[in-house]
Amino acid sequence: MTTHTDVLVLGGGSTGCGIARDLAMRGLEVTLVERGNLTEGTTGRMHGLLHSGGRYAVSDQASAIECIEENEILREIAGHCVEATGGLFVQRPEDSDAYFQEKLEGCRECNIPARVLSGREAREIEPYLADDVKRAIEVPDAAVDPFRLCVANAVDAETHGARIETHAEVVDLLRDGDDIYGVKVRHESGPGKRNHTVAGTIEEITADYVVNATGAWAGQIGDMADLEIAVRPSKGVMTIMNVRQVDTVINRCRPKGDADIIVPHETTAILGTTDEEVSDPDDYPEAQWEVDQMIDTLSELVPILSEARTIRSFWGVRPLYEPPGTGTTDPTDITRDFFLLDHAERDGVSGMSSIVGGKLTTYRAMAEEIADHVCDKLGVRASCATADEPLPGSETIETLEAGMDDFGLRSPVARRSKQRLGSRASEVLETDAANPVICQCEGVTRAEIQDAISQSGTDLNAVRIRTRASMGNCQGGFCCQNMANELHPEYDEETVRAALDELFQERWKGERHALWGEQLSQAMLNYALHATTMNRDRDPASESSDLEYDAFDSGQQTPQRRADGGN
Repeated sequence: MTTHTDVLVLGGGSTGCGIARDLAMRGLEVTLVERGNLTEGTTGRMHGLLHSGGRYAVSDQASAIECIEENEILREIAGHCVEATGGLFVQRPEDSDAYFQEKLEGCRECNIPARVLSGREAREIEPYLADDVKRAIEVPDAAVDPFRLCVANAVDAETHGARIETHAEVVDLLRDGDDIYGVKVRHESGPGKRNHTVAGTIEEITADYVVNATGAWAGQIGDMADLEIAVRPSKGVMTIMNVRQVDTVINRCRPKGDADIIVPHETTAILGTTDEEVSDPDDYPEAQWEVDQMIDTLSELVPILSEARTIRSFWGVRPLYEPPGTGTTDPTDITRDFFLLDHAERDGVSGMSSIVGGKLTTYRAMAEEIADHVCDKLGVRASCATADEPLPGSETIETLEAGMDDFGLRSPVARRSKQRLGSRASEVLETDAANPVICQCEGVTRAEIQDAISQSGTDLNAVRIRTRASMGNCQGGFCCQNMANELHPEYDEETVRAALDELFQERWKGERHALWGEQLSQAMLNYALHATTMNRDRDPASESSDLEYDAFDSGQQTPQRRADGGN
């Protein structure tokens, strides 16, 4: 089958969804294709930091300026996705005074609000900072929920007429001579397939223009049309702690190095990160020592981390790009700036451009730049409005802090639900039906789960990224089955079990690298619960014809048990 669209966007991360939203708001017909769920790639594997630009104020001032500008915009248009934690660049006794001063001056040169705090003043903000921290620079870092942000962009794109196709893998580019005019995609089957096209089919999508926004995978897309896009993927390892040890983003004030940041994120803290160039963005080699090293190093800043529980680790791949001929060997030295590659101008191949590099903080600016470029190519006179129009959920941000018990929920749950839903809180939570808490760790109620299912179908991982259900301390051990139960009775048992398995396996994927101490006990508890109550370990005894379970308990009370009151 073949369909046509004005603009075809490849990639369902923050940049791709931002581009789809921008172009759809300008009145173009847009189709976005993503091989997995939204946020499947780099976006879903970032450390949750909304950069102030402070990290780049010395080494990459162009990126620093972009960060502070976009930081301020996203606080306005996506308030329900941003927690204004603030950030500290802290100096230990062994850290350079000269670099501390250079960092401070760099922030001021980039118009990043920055002030110096003594060690005592820094510990008043963060009591768990090490006693020997000398001083700190305070900057407007923040925490951002990449899942919520990406979905909000996709939802708004659809509201403006865009077609969002997940589980649709690009298998080839359509090229006629020196013109790219579309792609061939394979629609995958599986839980939660929310596409407009039947799973298992191959579709040719033709377009007036194609945008390659696949990040670290941009080179693989280019290979399909014999175009060289020299993305240099860089792997970063991150570790998630069981609670928030800090409420402020903590950065080590030194030139560069692994394990130098702690980001408070929802109910957890994320430790990061490493920087190692990899050849394949889909290759995530195991490196247990990186997690151990990260905790040891960051405990120098926040000592209680050495006693805390690690609940999981994960890997992200930065889509770094350098113009040809730069020749940087150390990935930490590669610019974090973004680049628009016009393949007609650069390679003599029309019909497609790629957007590479950058980071989540600058996704909207990246989208605006390439949307301007596409409109110019297509002769469309329409301006960008994404810096001014709030994303769904952020239209009336003051409601996020108003009231705690409006919906008959326990106060902490009501507060967290409002933070997640923003201005949609009333629409989702005002219900006459029973609304119990489904995920106790994150305080996610049935109404939120059902709302996410209405958007995602049986894809419980998509429900997870919309609600944070199963992302807390128990890592789904106590709530995965409750989430799956909400799929009944609309979906049959086989479908529900497949959805549960997919969610639980995704949770296990990150846990298996943090199995020591109390987290090992938590993992064993999860295993025991699921093995004994649902036979999730598939004990062969359940399939044995030699066991007659009715001989043990027919499920009916005997006269004697009824007389005893069922005891």
